[in-house]
Amino acid sequence: MVRMADIVSRLEELRGTVHVFPLNGECREKILSIESNIKAALGIKVINKGVTECLSRQHVLCIIKRASFRPPPEPTVMLISDDGVVLGEEILPHRKKEFLESVKEDIIWLSDEFVMYPGRKGERGESFVMPPVSFPEVEEFGMLDVVSCSPSAPADMMLRKMHGFEDNPKLASILIGFNAPEGVEL
Repeated sequence: MVRMADIVSRLEELRGTVHVFPLNGECREKILSIESNIKAALGIKVINKGVTECLSRQHVLCIIKRASFRPPPEPTVMLISDDGVVLGEEILPHRKKEFLESVKEDIIWLSDEFVMYPGRKGERGESFVMPPVSFPEVEEFGMLDVVSCSPSAPADMMLRKMHGFEDNPKLASILIGFNAPEGVEL
């Protein structure tokens, strides 16, 4: 039978993990409040779908991590128009070669890991969207609806401060939300 302690232990074993802990209801509410007021440069809306989905799960764990933690398996940020056109997206380093071989349109690199598609046009406004990302290490335990995300910088700072970590730019947090299968008590 799977126990929460088994999942926490597995996450503590991952390279770059500093600390793992479950989020309580108060912490979840504070994160949602912070995330609802985030804006990017030029007033562009930021929608952290990953946080919303993660916090809607039965169980949420937080990892405080160093830069040596493994990269995410999927992109963590996209620029999307209000009508759903992907105007830009993160290209993770381990997927860059594959991306460059497959891209069939003009691109502009805004940074080493973010491209814009100047030929794509959307209607109305645009938002930076941070989608939920898979987390295989928790899925391995048979947990359901597993999603992970990075909270915004203010939510990340609040999380670390609440759990006794100084403001250290070398640390960041990841949230992992999941549901237990029917009949499994964690």
